[in-house]
Amino acid sequence: MKKFLIVGLGNIGEQYANTRHNIGFKILDAFADKEELHFETQKLGDLTTYKFKGRTFILLKPSTFMNLSGKAVLYWLTKEKIPLENLLVITDDLNLPFGSLRLKTKGSDGGHNGLKDIQDKLQTNKYNRFRFGISDEFSKGRQVDYVLGEWTMEESEKLKERFEKSIEIIKSFGTAGISITMNTFNGK
Repeated sequence: MKKFLIVGLGNIGEQYANTRHNIGFKILDAFADKEELHFETQKLGDLTTYKFKGRTFILLKPSTFMNLSGKAVLYWLTKEKIPLENLLVITDDLNLPFGSLRLKTKGSDGGHNGLKDIQDKLQTNKYNRFRFGISDEFSKGRQVDYVLGEWTMEESEKLKERFEKSIEIIKSFGTAGISITMNTFNGK
């Protein structure tokens, strides 16, 4: 059976729950709600497992805080013996318009501390990432406040549809592969 590690990046704690930076957690929560899965606290994160079309998806929300996400990613890849090409990291992206969905197989961390730590711990920038656009609608010097700020009412209303599309992307990644998934969903 093929195994996949799907990592949603975010920060633990109620004060971060509805922030833009926690979109990775929110997408995995939406997935779990749809499929009636329950996360359990385990070493370095909250996990749940989903079986679909002969595949096992291990959904991970690291409990290490964003800037130390690499520790949890490396631990669960190693523990579950999951090859690097079966890793998908879900993250927020300031460089994409709100709600834009992009998959990449490699790239720089783009100044994102969670990705920076993952790249450092994995010793490569060649891992699959699913970038969710949060836009860059903030004034100069206000980036941290924006990223750690909560969604606007208008954004919140649009998130439900974006979560549905995100769940489709995760399932496609595990069943059709990264190339087909990129061709099907990038820019949608």
